[in-house]
Amino acid sequence: MTTGLRKGLTSYGDAAFSLFHRKAFIKAMGYSNEALNRPIVGITNTGSDYNPCHGNMADLIESAKRGVLLAGGLPMVFPTISIHESFAYPTSMFLRNLMAMDTEEMIRAQAMDAVVLIGGCDKTLPAQVMAAASVDLPAIVIPTGPMSIGHYRGEVIGACTDCRRLWAQFRAGELSETDIDIVSGRLAPTVGTCGVMGTASTMASIIETLGLSLPLSATAPATHADRRRIAEASGKRAAEMASTGSPTPSQLITATSVRNAMIVLQAIGGSTNGLIHLTAIAGRAGVRFDLEAFDQLGREVPVLLNLRPSGIHYMEHFHAAGGLPALMRELRNLLDLSAPSVAGGTLADALAAAEAGPNQDVIRSMSAPVKCVGAMAVLHGNLAPRGAVIKQSAASPQLMQHVGRAVVFDSPEDMAARIDQPDLDVHADDVLVLRNTGPKGAPGMPEAGYLPIPMKLARQGMKDIVRISDARMSGTAFGTIVLHIAPEAAVGGPLAVVRTGDRIRLDVEARRIDLLIENDELARRLTAWRQSPPRPRPTRGYAKLFDGAVLQADEGCDFDFLLQNGGSGTATESGN
Repeated sequence: MTTGLRKGLTSYGDAAFSLFHRKAFIKAMGYSNEALNRPIVGITNTGSDYNPCHGNMADLIESAKRGVLLAGGLPMVFPTISIHESFAYPTSMFLRNLMAMDTEEMIRAQAMDAVVLIGGCDKTLPAQVMAAASVDLPAIVIPTGPMSIGHYRGEVIGACTDCRRLWAQFRAGELSETDIDIVSGRLAPTVGTCGVMGTASTMASIIETLGLSLPLSATAPATHADRRRIAEASGKRAAEMASTGSPTPSQLITATSVRNAMIVLQAIGGSTNGLIHLTAIAGRAGVRFDLEAFDQLGREVPVLLNLRPSGIHYMEHFHAAGGLPALMRELRNLLDLSAPSVAGGTLADALAAAEAGPNQDVIRSMSAPVKCVGAMAVLHGNLAPRGAVIKQSAASPQLMQHVGRAVVFDSPEDMAARIDQPDLDVHADDVLVLRNTGPKGAPGMPEAGYLPIPMKLARQGMKDIVRISDARMSGTAFGTIVLHIAPEAAVGGPLAVVRTGDRIRLDVEARRIDLLIENDELARRLTAWRQSPPRPRPTRGYAKLFDGAVLQADEGCDFDFLLQNGGSGTATESGN
């Protein structure tokens, strides 16, 4: 097996010259022959001045390099794209696949025997794991970790569930301009990812469950010494994997580990984004993601993690209570404990070593859960022939079965222009509908599904209303919100033909979301839609590639040509 500097030689037509040429240039960095003869561990650098989630990147790189050197490897740091949720136009999801491609090609193009993937912000971790699954080189993930908690008026706060709660209070006139400005300086008091069970923490938890990171990697705060020690241990383990050639992602991302991740995703009150990303990761590994099995687990697996937005605590409290291994120990009768890990053992080993957290209310037992059902339910019906999702753990119980009149917005811009108009025809029992916000329609499926409460209703004290869309929402958000409707409106899904005044029925127990019109009328509307002029299509660059290749939400929004077993052909314009 080719290793070290001999891997992936640049093609000059003479392999011996290619190696000589490579050594001559790398020695310009001051390396000795002894160093260059060691196994090489690549370490990704996703630091950026635009990315405070990765603000501890330099520290983690140094810690990982130290670990690699301690185990006899040669660390080589290389840059890739960095994505931050708040600094990505038009949306971070639009760039996830680009980051996955960049990371995959840089791993392939450069000599390394193993790779350390350091990332944190929402789309970063799934992009890196998608890349690693495609390359199938030994890989280990170091999440950047959650930020520490902040305080405001005597209460604990943190990004970004409290961002939304306090912003809603500001919109309702309960907080002043001065108040909200003070809040903006308190919500994110340190670098790191959101301190609640948002998408970043959800993905870190999924990745630890899949066995791609060391125990406690998901929860150690970004600024704690634990995070640096985990980075050092991960670097050390990466060097060992570089020497042995295993385990590889294909040995870790299996039907067994994906099912374990489904269980954990339900039990932690995880982000709905996690469902899309786990589907994409499974697709890269050639593992079929079963939405119906995931939904069934949602009926059987309760939410055990008392963390915002489904509970009351924050990520640093979760870490102090024993982290993910302690939570998985409560789920041990549901999990397959034989699943392997990059740590070198199995899931059973991680659970056996889990720290017990006495006198805590963060990790609940199966007999005293936070919610009796799991985080998410998968819906079908004539509005979502290929599925939709609702985060039932963060929804209002009284709205889980509801019939209301549709109030339709054709785009985020349309919604922004009209949602706060005093003459908007909207009532408390209506259903807000947002469309053309899916993978192709937006493009990039933005986190626009968390439609704000119309101003006239917010100022009457209203806190929730049924909202449906083909968009996503942040994992930090809450409310009775149906998302990921597939097929999306932009490709002719039924959402495209909903009219203001139509009646819509949501029945979460029955797993249904339906437009209450006759089938013949729905068919007539869809036929008329297909005869209308097509939407404008991108003509160049990455936008054109994205539009032509991106799959629907039920397939993880990956590019059809990047799945291990090929896509279903649904990336093109199609009906329902």
